Amino acid sequence: MRARAFWKTVTIDRTDFLERLISLLSGHEIRYCVVGGQAVNAYAEPLVSLDLDLAMAMDHLPVIEALLCQEFRVEQFPHSLNVSDRGSDLRVQIRTDARYAGFVDRATIREVLGYRLPVACVEDVLRGKVWAVMDDTRRPSKRQKDLADIARLIEAHPSLRDQVPSEVLNRLV
Repeated sequence: MRARAFWKTVTIDRTDFLERLISLLSGHEIRYCVVGGQAVNAYAEPLVSLDLDLAMAMDHLPVIEALLCQEFRVEQFPHSLNVSDRGSDLRVQIRTDARYAGFVDRATIREVLGYRLPVACVEDVLRGKVWAVMDDTRRPSKRQKDLADIARLIEAHPSLRDQVPSEVLNRLV
């Protein structure tokens, strides 16, 4: 099974949610990049996930929220917009934390489960995962996954190890 077909099967995407979202972003020249676990998948051995995390150029955030609300279900949280569609189990989280804004400028086009998308550079992906691990407000299970993602990145790119704080390195198995 090809990566795109696998992705659509896993997410039970009957409405082409991801294609519609990508089309909406590109059609309005919204600058974005993939971050989080799917970005890790672009640099390391991929794992299955129903989540897609995106960072946006900060000047696009007010526009994007209005556009998304016309087409999809949008929930606003303190540091994200969660976007979903009734016909898909895919969960898209748009980071509204300003720390992620610079990631968009350093992104490159990479393969993400059968799609060529802008993906944050590997150093930024790692930085975002370190932030997530150190965020005490995140659920412990999410932080464990973030630790695993850091381990995957370091295994695939050993030179990144120096960029991980010792307090995080000490938590890796």
